[in-house]
Amino acid sequence: MAWIVLVVAGLFEVAWAIGLKYTDGFSRFWPSAATLAAMVVSVVLLGWTMRTLPVGTAYAVWTGIGAAGTVLLGVMLFNEPATLARLGCVALIVAGIVGLKLTA
Repeated sequence: MAWIVLVVAGLFEVAWAIGLKYTDGFSRFWPSAATLAAMVVSVVLLGWTMRTLPVGTAYAVWTGIGAAGTVLLGVMLFNEPATLARLGCVALIVAGIVGLKLTA
Protein backbone atom coordinates (compact mmCIF):
# COMPACT_ATOMS: atom_id res chain seq x y z
CA MET A 1 0.00 0.00 0.00
CA ALA A 2 2.84 2.40 0.82
CA TRP A 3 4.20 2.11 -2.71
CA ILE A 4 0.84 3.05 -4.23
CA VAL A 5 0.59 6.05 -1.93
CA LEU A 6 4.16 7.00 -2.84
CA VAL A 7 3.30 6.97 -6.55
CA VAL A 8 0.26 9.17 -5.85
CA ALA A 9 2.48 11.52 -3.82
CA GLY A 10 4.85 11.68 -6.79
CA LEU A 11 1.98 12.52 -9.13
CA PHE A 12 0.95 15.35 -6.83
CA GLU A 13 4.55 16.55 -6.97
CA VAL A 14 4.27 16.67 -10.76
CA ALA A 15 1.00 18.57 -10.37
CA TRP A 16 2.50 21.26 -8.17
CA ALA A 17 5.64 21.59 -10.26
CA ILE A 18 3.57 22.12 -13.40
CA GLY A 19 1.17 24.30 -11.41
CA LEU A 20 4.00 26.68 -10.60
CA LYS A 21 4.12 27.63 -14.27
CA TYR A 22 0.47 28.67 -14.14
CA THR A 23 0.70 30.69 -10.90
CA ASP A 24 2.58 33.50 -12.62
CA GLY A 25 4.80 33.99 -9.58
CA PHE A 26 1.88 33.26 -7.24
CA SER A 27 0.07 36.30 -8.57
CA ARG A 28 -2.96 34.31 -9.83
CA PHE A 29 -5.23 33.12 -7.03
CA TRP A 30 -6.78 29.86 -8.28
CA PRO A 31 -3.64 28.38 -9.86
CA SER A 32 -1.73 29.38 -6.72
CA ALA A 33 -4.32 27.80 -4.42
CA ALA A 34 -4.33 24.58 -6.43
CA THR A 35 -0.54 24.47 -6.52
CA LEU A 36 -0.27 25.00 -2.76
CA ALA A 37 -2.89 22.31 -2.14
CA ALA A 38 -0.98 19.86 -4.36
CA MET A 39 2.22 20.69 -2.43
CA VAL A 40 0.56 19.90 0.89
CA VAL A 41 -1.01 16.66 -0.34
CA SER A 42 2.26 15.56 -1.91
CA VAL A 43 4.34 16.11 1.22
CA VAL A 44 1.72 14.63 3.58
CA LEU A 45 1.51 11.48 1.47
CA LEU A 46 5.30 11.27 1.28
CA GLY A 47 5.49 11.54 5.06
CA TRP A 48 2.91 8.80 5.44
CA THR A 49 4.92 6.43 3.23
CA MET A 50 8.05 7.07 5.28
CA ARG A 51 6.42 5.30 8.22
CA THR A 52 6.88 2.08 6.24
CA LEU A 53 9.51 2.68 3.54
CA PRO A 54 13.13 3.69 4.10
CA VAL A 55 13.50 7.48 4.01
CA GLY A 56 16.15 7.46 1.27
CA THR A 57 14.14 5.17 -0.97
CA ALA A 58 10.87 7.03 -0.47
CA TYR A 59 12.42 10.44 -1.06
CA ALA A 60 14.39 9.33 -4.12
CA VAL A 61 11.34 7.68 -5.71
CA TRP A 62 9.16 10.71 -4.91
CA THR A 63 11.61 13.15 -6.48
CA GLY A 64 12.24 10.79 -9.40
CA ILE A 65 8.55 10.56 -10.23
CA GLY A 66 8.31 14.33 -9.90
CA ALA A 67 11.32 14.98 -12.11
CA ALA A 68 10.42 12.50 -14.84
CA GLY A 69 6.76 13.48 -14.88
CA THR A 70 7.53 17.18 -14.95
CA VAL A 71 9.95 16.78 -17.86
CA LEU A 72 7.43 14.75 -19.85
CA LEU A 73 4.57 17.18 -19.18
CA GLY A 74 6.88 20.08 -20.00
CA VAL A 75 7.41 18.53 -23.41
CA MET A 76 3.70 17.94 -23.93
CA LEU A 77 2.28 21.16 -22.47
CA PHE A 78 4.98 23.76 -23.04
CA ASN A 79 6.71 22.46 -26.17
CA GLU A 80 9.99 21.97 -24.34
CA PRO A 81 12.57 20.07 -26.39
CA ALA A 82 12.24 16.29 -26.49
CA THR A 83 15.77 15.48 -27.54
CA LEU A 84 17.14 11.98 -27.41
CA ALA A 85 19.51 13.04 -24.62
CA ARG A 86 16.68 14.47 -22.46
CA LEU A 87 14.48 11.43 -22.96
CA GLY A 88 17.44 9.16 -22.26
CA CYS A 89 18.02 10.94 -18.98
CA VAL A 90 14.36 10.53 -18.06
CA ALA A 91 14.72 6.82 -18.85
CA LEU A 92 17.67 6.66 -16.45
CA ILE A 93 15.56 8.28 -13.73
CA VAL A 94 12.78 5.73 -14.33
CA ALA A 95 15.35 2.92 -14.24
CA GLY A 96 16.58 4.24 -10.89
CA ILE A 97 13.03 4.30 -9.52
CA VAL A 98 12.46 0.71 -10.66
CA GLY A 99 15.80 -0.32 -9.17
CA LEU A 100 14.94 1.22 -5.82
CA LYS A 101 11.56 -0.55 -5.84
CA LEU A 102 13.18 -3.90 -6.59
CA THR A 103 15.79 -3.53 -3.85
CA ALA A 104 13.60 -2.05 -1.09
